[in-house]
Amino acid sequence: MRKFEKISFEQFKKDISDDKELYENYLLPSRETEFAAGYDFHALSDFVIKPGEIKKIPTGVKVIMENDEFLAIVLRGSQGFIHNLRLINQFGVVDKDFYNNPTNEGHLWIGLKNEGNKDYVVSKGDGIAQGIFMKYLLTDNDSDNSKIIRNDDDKYLKEVI
Repeated sequence: MRKFEKISFEQFKKDISDDKELYENYLLPSRETEFAAGYDFHALSDFVIKPGEIKKIPTGVKVIMENDEFLAIVLRGSQGFIHNLRLINQFGVVDKDFYNNPTNEGHLWIGLKNEGNKDYVVSKGDGIAQGIFMKYLLTDNDSDNSKIIRNDDDKYLKEVI
């Protein structure tokens, strides 16, 4: 199964707004043309990113996918070239196990930075980034290290017994 879903209204209220009408009417990611690879994430409200500014933008979306897939989050075609915009993490990778995680239900956020010299103006419903489902491969001697606990610096702490 591969699909986008809305986060629960409870999570929506925590992260975005208690506006029930907004919750009921926002768009899930969609492809704009028949041969588009990416699913456009749409702005939930109007906003402006000033030159040099970083914005963390909620999508209200979570995603479920197959075991051997991830969702790549990238800019939409011309955003970087025309508007000098970039993702703050350059390339987003959403793993399957992010779905319904206990911290935030797997709510996807998009981080954008305006590297240009003009305001980047977004209207509600505009595409702000795109997600592309991709397959990945594992090594023959793969070990997922799921029994290792890590600290914030990503250093190995101890094995779980």
